[in-house]
Amino acid sequence: MRITDKMVHNQVTQNLQKNRLEMTDLQNQAATQKRINKPSDDPSASARVLASRTEERGATQYIKNINMARSFLEFSDQSLSELSESLMRAKELAIQQANDAGASNETRRVAAMEIEQIYNQAVQVGNRKLGERFIFGGTQTTKTPFDINGDYHGDDGEMKLQINKDAFVAMNISGDKLLLGQGLGLDGLVKSSPSVPRDSAELQEYQGREAEKLQKQEEMQQEPISLRSPASEKRAPSVESVEAPEQMGTNVLKALKDFEVALRVNDKVEIQAAVDSIDAAISQVVNARASVGSRVSALNASNDSLQKSVVDSKISASQLEDADLFQTVSEINKADSTLKATLETSGKVMNMSLLDFLK
Repeated sequence: MRITDKMVHNQVTQNLQKNRLEMTDLQNQAATQKRINKPSDDPSASARVLASRTEERGATQYIKNINMARSFLEFSDQSLSELSESLMRAKELAIQQANDAGASNETRRVAAMEIEQIYNQAVQVGNRKLGERFIFGGTQTTKTPFDINGDYHGDDGEMKLQINKDAFVAMNISGDKLLLGQGLGLDGLVKSSPSVPRDSAELQEYQGREAEKLQKQEEMQQEPISLRSPASEKRAPSVESVEAPEQMGTNVLKALKDFEVALRVNDKVEIQAAVDSIDAAISQVVNARASVGSRVSALNASNDSLQKSVVDSKISASQLEDADLFQTVSEINKADSTLKATLETSGKVMNMSLLDFLK
């Protein structure tokens, strides 16, 4: 095979370009301290790095959601603490005016004035705001939940935030559950709201369950019941047994207002009855605080887990894309020596001209 001068020139040019490109890549790694600066450097590792960064960004957003929900719940707990202290004072007044032999019409009238202030304070707690949002208005966070008469103008919706994959937490308690006792059992515990379908599959499943429940109720209504004895009557199914009526909690505002009226009219029987109703109101608020506290504990646990996940994602990405500076500098020195040798050799070869061959 005949080697021409053009072939030698092309070979020298390719070697110089290859050595300079290698030097440029190594210098770029030393400047950025990253082994992977573009996907072509290592496609497999680049995909894993992008997955780690995606997981890190998602965990960071979940942490922001947790901080928002935690501030909302902590402010709600502070408001509930203030409300429970006010109700404790109302219970103290109820016990004094119901059992104290020194209680009179005048002392009860003075106590009624204090109960009026406690009632107004309870309404103010129900209208508490965090920033520009009412915390006890359900999903109606832009309008005042309670008026001075104790009427509720919000809804019973829950504002749920996603704190992890397929994990949601409600960051509020609606005012009708807290102060009016709607949607609560006799024990004052907040009943969980039905889960809201998040996609078409869950919506179809929810509709299927509702249709099946309605069909069972219709079949039980049409089924004849034969009664042969009192015992068979007890065993017979009924529509009421399928779905029991919802139990109600304690209307805190009504309990305070009734106690105030009883004090003003000096009704000893109603004053004694107010002790039990206010005690039930206190239990209802305490249970609401317990529900808020359990949510905050769950948020703290999720926050710790997400913080660890962020650190693990950064470590994983760092192990894949960070450059070893000692190795990079060594490679730069090696590439620099190779480039200098190539330049020297090329200079000797390319300096030859036609006159050199005519000598």
